[in-house]
Amino acid sequence: MDELERSADAATAYFYALLFVQYPHLREMFPAAMDNQRDRLFRALLTAVRLYDDGKLLGDYLANLGRGHRKYGTLPTHYPAVGECLMAAIARYAPNSWGPRTEAAWVRAYTAISQTMIDAAAEDERRAPAWWDAEIVSHELRTPEIAVITVRPDQPYPFRAGQYTSLETPWWPRVWRHYSFASAPRPDGLLTFHVKSVPAGWVSTALVQRARPGDVLRLGPPAGSMVVDHRADSGLLCLGGGTGIAPIKALVEDVAGQGRPRPVEVFYGARTSHDLYDLETMLRLKERHRWLSVRPVVAAGAAQAAAEALAGELPDAVRRYGPWAAYDGYLSGPPGMIRTGVETLVGLGIPTHRIRHDSLDELVAQGV
Repeated sequence: MDELERSADAATAYFYALLFVQYPHLREMFPAAMDNQRDRLFRALLTAVRLYDDGKLLGDYLANLGRGHRKYGTLPTHYPAVGECLMAAIARYAPNSWGPRTEAAWVRAYTAISQTMIDAAAEDERRAPAWWDAEIVSHELRTPEIAVITVRPDQPYPFRAGQYTSLETPWWPRVWRHYSFASAPRPDGLLTFHVKSVPAGWVSTALVQRARPGDVLRLGPPAGSMVVDHRADSGLLCLGGGTGIAPIKALVEDVAGQGRPRPVEVFYGARTSHDLYDLETMLRLKERHRWLSVRPVVAAGAAQAAAEALAGELPDAVRRYGPWAAYDGYLSGPPGMIRTGVETLVGLGIPTHRIRHDSLDELVAQGV
């Protein structure tokens, strides 16, 4: 793995070139422009190998991948082709490590990995479609860069508060991006997402600037383990950064819907008070539920411009309060915020098995 990582970009490019030359019919399963997600499949496979000795984590990761790959049109017959090209790329770009024993180990690993994904997809096919069509019924610009979008799926869409889904727009076919649900399951079946457009963000920019009511999106299956265990009585310590407040809001609604009060402490972080686009909603929830505390935290700019805002970095704000050792931690936001947030919560006495966040796959893929 160390040898392969040194030439990861070249190995990735070679892998896809070989795949598309030898199996050209697979090219149509990928987006026209491969720049932003060329390495997703390759990185996912390497991540699975990294987790090979952790049975439960690997099983959950692969099952999620297998279910998610249904929306691309992946079939069991596609896996041997991918495996063949993967082995060829590794042999070419890790020549010092490659040999009969290494090849045999990779074949065993890939066989187990692909079979787990195939089995998960087959099981999922018996109970759910490969994707859902969802019509936009509401599109609200909260800031020039952030939109709150509500959609109506064409079929019942089962999910849990705190989870996320993958989303495809009609303007960028086969380009999927992850977005968290911004509310708990609703009786009317509607789903809400908070989307921030980012530079060179094809999907996010289209959703914020181009999407309108009546447009139809595609949704993949729900995923993620940042959900509440309602059998427990422990409090929830929730850190949400930017649009990461969306699943935190869903968790609050989920706790409220159980009718059994338990303490929920929310720290809502943003770069400036202008970025606290959903603060009024969170403060209204606080007024409605005595067990809920909401503390906005502004890292820069005029903190006093936002009601009750604390000035400083999110981890520092969390350390001012507490104690938190008896709480369960929930984090949602950019990967950097999640990394520092996990370190902060562990330092405050919350064990890692009681800390949940929505970027496990990305962090594992980066070796964090």
